[in-house]
Amino acid sequence: MERLYIYDTTLRDGQQSQGVQFSVAEKVEIARALDALGVDYIEGGWPGANPTDSEFFDSRPETGATFTAFGMTRRAGRSAENDAVLAAVMNAGTPAVCLVGKSHDFHVEKALGIALEENLENISQSIEYVSKSREALFDAEHFFDGWKANPDYALATLKAALEAGARWIVLCDTNGGTLPGEIGRITGEVIAAGIPGERLGIHCHDDTGNALAGSLAAIEAGARQVQGTLNGLGERCGNANLTSLIPTLLLKEPYASRFETGISEEALRGLTRLSRQLDDILNRVPLRSAPYVGASAFAHKAGLHASAILKDPATYEHVPPERVGNQRIVPMSNQAGQSNLRARLAEAGIAVERGDPALARILEEVKRREDQGYAYDSAQASFELVALEALGRLPRFFEVKRYRVTVERRRNKYNREVTLSEAVVVVRVGGEKKLSVSESMDDSGQDRGPVNALARALAKDLGPWQDIIDDMRLVDFKVRITQGGTEAVTRVIIDSEDGEGRRWSTVGVSPNIVDASFQALLDAINWKLVRDAGAGGVTGARSGG
Repeated sequence: MERLYIYDTTLRDGQQSQGVQFSVAEKVEIARALDALGVDYIEGGWPGANPTDSEFFDSRPETGATFTAFGMTRRAGRSAENDAVLAAVMNAGTPAVCLVGKSHDFHVEKALGIALEENLENISQSIEYVSKSREALFDAEHFFDGWKANPDYALATLKAALEAGARWIVLCDTNGGTLPGEIGRITGEVIAAGIPGERLGIHCHDDTGNALAGSLAAIEAGARQVQGTLNGLGERCGNANLTSLIPTLLLKEPYASRFETGISEEALRGLTRLSRQLDDILNRVPLRSAPYVGASAFAHKAGLHASAILKDPATYEHVPPERVGNQRIVPMSNQAGQSNLRARLAEAGIAVERGDPALARILEEVKRREDQGYAYDSAQASFELVALEALGRLPRFFEVKRYRVTVERRRNKYNREVTLSEAVVVVRVGGEKKLSVSESMDDSGQDRGPVNALARALAKDLGPWQDIIDDMRLVDFKVRITQGGTEAVTRVIIDSEDGEGRRWSTVGVSPNIVDASFQALLDAINWKLVRDAGAGGVTGARSGG
């Protein structure tokens, strides 16, 4: 098998996304996660360009991946040894350095304002300087546009870097406008012109939505290094998405049987969790429709699909979801039939025989609730609780006797207007009544609102079940005013996550937004207890207040 190298630039090019600014601690966390995945190169940033990157290189973690610093070729009129910008990159002490240089004559003459020959000298002498002490990579900026405008000069920049000792020559579609067919053709022409494919990398941006396809085209043409970012982060429309590219290379033909990478099958099973870990760091909601790792990537709503999935998942799945750490979902809605229902119950570990009268009861209950405003196609955990209740199998771990929420607006000692939310929840656990009070103030003194106060109070003291829910946290909160029957109601959907990386969604509906939120919070806790404590509670009615 041919070796294909994965180069991650999340910490550098990914950080150029609008609204993204990693802290040093976050960069360390991401670097460790990337190393555990098994990428070959981790590009950490541009030392000297900003304080965060400089501090990160001083404290970067030890990795099996080749840590790489990014910079640019020497400036005109200076030697490589006496260029302060290049010195900062070299002083980072990484085993590899990637230097960007112009390969489009238009940019050399207009942006840099220097002669074409001088640019070649800058590339050659800078790469030679780097390659004396570490692995050198040349990032050929605007390469594909340069090739189309002046192929002889674009090729000359590559040869200058190669002859100076560059291990890798990276072809960059910097503006993201080159289509896959062109990328494949031009990459092949570059190889035919004397740049070995085993020394060639590809770096695509996604401005036409083709970065993944362009990367694959370059690989098929002979490039043996591919660059990208987790979740497709990057300036403008982003970079080639490694979260989609990696499983394609490992699981899809002809790549799976042709190429070897540093990523194991076991590591690949952590891909979904890694994708969501990055979204958590960025405080972003994961894209449900993301290929391979999205919550909807293996969701089968149509009854015909669900019936086929029961017989053989391959009928409507191009790869098994567990290969990338994801899971199959058969959403429930008022369009569902018994095939969907049985498939969804089976996925949840709830066995019901075909023809069981309980199936009709569950479907009827789902349709009745959706008429009131509930939505179970996006709240699978709540659906499971509805089904268990209809089957008489729902354990009762605790009972909510009452709750109260207050929100106070006042002036603090600095004469600033502030709000403070407080919740009181009374529950009965195993015959013992417990009262919990919680405020929503965070460590910075900011009020996180009544729902946060409710969540903290509800999960504060559940007696023997407390250890099970201690690692729970609310990761998303969505509110929608909808039409339930003849009255407008509020629908709240809450996404929760635990320490194992499991995510689940629950729904609550009420004319009162706080009460709808409380229903969803109750379901979130009950689902976690059902999954982790099993039948440890008393079978009976669903817990509620």
